[in-house]
Amino acid sequence: MPEPGPAAVDVVLPCLNEAAALPWVLARIPPHWRAIVVDNGSSDGSADIAGAHGATVVHEPRRGFGAACHTGLRAATADIVCFCDCDASLDPGLLPTLVREVVLGRAELALGRRRPTGPGVWPLHARVGNLALSRMVRSRTGLRLRDLGPMRAARREALLGLGLTDRRSGYPLEMVVLAADAGWRVWETDVPYLPRAGRSKVTGTWRGTWQAVRDMRAVLAPRTPVPDRRNVP
Repeated sequence: MPEPGPAAVDVVLPCLNEAAALPWVLARIPPHWRAIVVDNGSSDGSADIAGAHGATVVHEPRRGFGAACHTGLRAATADIVCFCDCDASLDPGLLPTLVREVVLGRAELALGRRRPTGPGVWPLHARVGNLALSRMVRSRTGLRLRDLGPMRAARREALLGLGLTDRRSGYPLEMVVLAADAGWRVWETDVPYLPRAGRSKVTGTWRGTWQAVRDMRAVLAPRTPVPDRRNVP
């Protein structure tokens, strides 16, 4: 792929108490890319650790995954913006594979499809919720996605143009739905899903998963049916 120049890519990392994971995550950011850690009210010194490891740190006091992600998107200045969880469950070093598809114009939105590296990495209830949402996305948009994971890449101005409004767990889903409505080519590829550092704030429990599913279902409110179309293979 064409090598992006310095600061050609910004990586948004929503963060809530990820002190244990941050050093590994930030060390895996590709050279010359900028890490933007969005501190969402951490109490474990995450913001200081991120700054000490060279990240740009911004603060979003409103709790919510979507609030943190969107604040990071607005703080970004690079043409291409990536998103990745900050809990060491996903390797930012794999992001160039997604960016390549956007740079070469083969996709407007590139997604990492999580593949667990071992038993217990992705709890059953989280998989069930993800499967149900993937089916609803197919029904709503025609996209045949297998995951709604948080690792993704797209052009900044195009993302801002989607008019994303969800500030909770529905943010990643809203991005996919609005991208499909806008006729974007959506592409996904397998990425290893690793044991996260610490407990998930969303999918660590049935209750957290159900809340996330409820947030996301609100994004899928019935609208005018969209003709079936396949995403980029």
